[in-house]
Amino acid sequence: MTPQEQSVQERLQALGITFERHEHPPVATVEEAEQHWAGIGATHCKNLFLRNQKGNRHYLVIIVHSKKADLRAVAGQIGDGKLSFASPERLMMHLGVTPGSVSPFGLINDRDHAVRVVLDRDLKSATRLSFHPNINTVTLTIAAADFAKFLESCGNTVQHVSV
Repeated sequence: MTPQEQSVQERLQALGITFERHEHPPVATVEEAEQHWAGIGATHCKNLFLRNQKGNRHYLVIIVHSKKADLRAVAGQIGDGKLSFASPERLMMHLGVTPGSVSPFGLINDRDHAVRVVLDRDLKSATRLSFHPNINTVTLTIAAADFAKFLESCGNTVQHVSV
């Protein structure tokens, strides 16, 4: 187990959150991960780390994996200008992860609560969700209610949008 994953598991255990762990080869995209999700009963998510045009606000956009995010529409709903993908350096600085391992579990590394979380409204109907534990060789599944509990414990601003 990597230190990244251990930190996530320790945080979940401290919050009383149970999870299921699934190992697989390294995957950097949803398309690569889909072949390893067979038999994992959860709503799988796509996690996008974005920044605004000025680079002074950062967003973790979490959507159902099968959707394509219209960044212009998301920007309009959150009240910000043009959004673009943040650099690997910004990703490491704010969430402590590398490209291909973006996950809401990276929020445990955002001590200043600077990253704003943007959730796809369709995730509200999910019962279980799956995410990487900050490393792209493992997928953890947790109950949606426990995911909400995790997000609340992080202290980041959370808002819902239609994607």
